[in-house]
Amino acid sequence: MQDQFQLGGKETSFPLKFQGRTFQFLSNPDVVQRLRKWSMQGRLRVQAFGFDENFQAYCKDDFLMAFFRDPNVISNLQLLSDFSGQWINLGEEVKRIEVIHIPCTQISMAFFDRLYSEEIVRENGHIVKCLDNFCDPFVISDELRKVLLMEDSEKYEIFSELDRTEFLFCIFKHLCLGGILCQYEDILDPYLETTKMIYKDLVSVIKDPQTKNIRVSSVVFKVAAYIVASECNDMKLYIRNDEYENSKEDFCEVVQNKGL
Repeated sequence: MQDQFQLGGKETSFPLKFQGRTFQFLSNPDVVQRLRKWSMQGRLRVQAFGFDENFQAYCKDDFLMAFFRDPNVISNLQLLSDFSGQWINLGEEVKRIEVIHIPCTQISMAFFDRLYSEEIVRENGHIVKCLDNFCDPFVISDELRKVLLMEDSEKYEIFSELDRTEFLFCIFKHLCLGGILCQYEDILDPYLETTKMIYKDLVSVIKDPQTKNIRVSSVVFKVAAYIVASECNDMKLYIRNDEYENSKEDFCEVVQNKGL
C-alpha cells in the first residue's frame, strides 16, 4: 500500500525505495579509527531512500510522516535499541513526528577559522586547555568544548545562534562531544577532517545559473519520531530534548537531495 498525502497542493502517491547506498566516510580507515576513539563507532547509521516526486520544503511534515509510514522504510530503516544495544528495523508505523528545519548553507571549512583567530586553538593546531568545568554530563577541560557548551563562557558568542543551527556545525559538535567513553583529541584537525568528509558525503551542491556561485542544494531536518508503546504512552524513536540540549541523546537528521 502506498502512502497518500498532500504535496504541492495535490494528493500524491509517494513510494520510497531503499537504495542500499554506501557512504564513503563510514569505510574510510582514518574515520573508522577516530569514531572508535570517540566512542561513536557502530553507533552511527546512514541510510538512503529514493523517491520520484518533487519535494517542497513547506510540506516537510507531510513528507516526513509519509516517509516514516512507508512500508519500505518500516522494513529497512534501522535504529539503535536501548535494550540490546543492537541495530534493529523500525518495524512499525510512526504515530507522530516533530520536525525542525536545519539550515545548510556552508560551503567552506573556513567557517571554523574563528577558532584560531579567537585563540580557542593555537596556530600549531593544538586545542587550548582550561581548568575543569562541569556541564552536565560533560567534564570540560579545554576551550573548544567551552565554546560548544558553556553559554556563559567568554567566547561562546564567536558562533552566533544561527551559526550553531547550521548542519555543518551540528556535525562538528556531534564529533567533538562524542559518545559515552569518548577520548578527546588534543588537536583540532581530526575533528575538522572528519566533519568535512561526512558533510561532503551527505549534502549536494549546485552552481547557481545566474550568479555562477556554488550553493548547497540539500534540505536538512532534525526529526523526533514517536511510535505507540502502549495505549496511554508514546515512545520516542529519535530523541530531541530541548530542555537538555547538551545531553548525549540519540538524534535523527534527514537530508533531502535531488538526483541521488
